[in-house]
Amino acid sequence: MLRIAICDDDEQQLRQTENLVSAYLRARPGAGGQVESFGSGGALLARAEAAGGFDLYVLDILMPELSGIDTGRRLRALGEGGEIVYLTASNEFAADSYDVRAFFYLLKPVQADKFFRVLDGAAENLARRRGSCVVVPTAEGPRRIPLERIRYVERVGRCMRYYCTDGTVDSHTIRSPFREMAAPLLAHRRFCLCGASFVLNFQHVTGVNGQTVLLDDGRTMTLPRRAAAEFKRAWGSYWLEEEHGL
Repeated sequence: MLRIAICDDDEQQLRQTENLVSAYLRARPGAGGQVESFGSGGALLARAEAAGGFDLYVLDILMPELSGIDTGRRLRALGEGGEIVYLTASNEFAADSYDVRAFFYLLKPVQADKFFRVLDGAAENLARRRGSCVVVPTAEGPRRIPLERIRYVERVGRCMRYYCTDGTVDSHTIRSPFREMAAPLLAHRRFCLCGASFVLNFQHVTGVNGQTVLLDDGRTMTLPRRAAAEFKRAWGSYWLEEEHGL
């Protein structure tokens, strides 16, 4: 079931988007869906912080106090990995939408057939990502962690520590080289080995400045000098390929 959030400060536009989403769900009866509507970015963020986020966010951009772009940035900072679709009357914010890894950017008035195709693509992305997990042996037993929730992994003492959007997870004592233990992550192109005992997830990197990496929760990491240039190139290539569906 898709959990969908709609946010628009214009009540008439909000109802129109609700009608589009409802029509989409009726046309895809096998998908199912639960929809909540919000009149401001602040109300949506309060809901996400208090009770968890959504699979799909359909956001207006031009809203007072907190724009759709700012709302998207704050959702990412909360660790929300849901797909974001922007609806707007202006195309001047297209570049900003990439900053929050938006799935798509649609100009109003939105045509139903195009909107449906975009939601189909977002749903396919979500299904693919949900199927991607790693199983980590811990002291409490095996722990299944979706790859999208992992910001980075490092060796701490004799274990691997997974820094996730919802906390940290420590593995059992490792008895093999870090690179070998990290192989299940490195099999996915979103992960990059940085130095001898550190793996970063490109999906949670919002910028690279020299040796400094900015993560979507506001933290910064320092790369080894020799690894910085190659990391920046690989990060840029990853998002270019994601943008074009390669």
